[in-house]
Amino acid sequence: MTFSLKVYPEGPPVRDIAQLRLLERFRARLHGSFGWHSEAPVGGLGDLRAWDVRLGGSGTIGVDAETRLHDLQALQRRCETKWRDSAVDRIVLLVASTRHNRRVLAEHREALRSTFPADTTEVMAALRAGRLPSSNGIVIL
Repeated sequence: MTFSLKVYPEGPPVRDIAQLRLLERFRARLHGSFGWHSEAPVGGLGDLRAWDVRLGGSGTIGVDAETRLHDLQALQRRCETKWRDSAVDRIVLLVASTRHNRRVLAEHREALRSTFPADTTEVMAALRAGRLPSSNGIVIL
C-alpha cells in the first residue's frame, strides 16, 4: 500500500508579485530598442535555469532580479555559472531598493565587486541610452 499526499499553496495566486513589480520598474527605465525576453533559458535542452529577463539589442544582457538579499555567495555563484553557460555579453543583478537590501549592500558591496563592478548610475546610463554597459553591474531600484 502506498500513500500519496499533495499540498497546494494557499494565498495570492501570484507568488512572485514583488519580483514582477521590480522588473516592470526596471523595464520602464530602459531604452525602447532593447528586446525583452522573460524567463530566458540559460543553456541547452535539460538545463532548467533561466534569466529572469534577457535583454537583446546592441548586445545581450542576462538580468537576475532579487527582492531580498540573503546568501550573497550563493547568489554570486549562481549568476557566474549562468553567465558562463549562456550566450550573454553582460549580467545585471537587479535588487529591490529596500532598507534591508541597501544595508546588506552597504556592508558587503565589495564582496560582489569582482562579478558586478558597475553600480546603478553607470549601468542605467548605458541602458537608458540603448547601449551595452561597459561591465556587469548591480542596479538598485
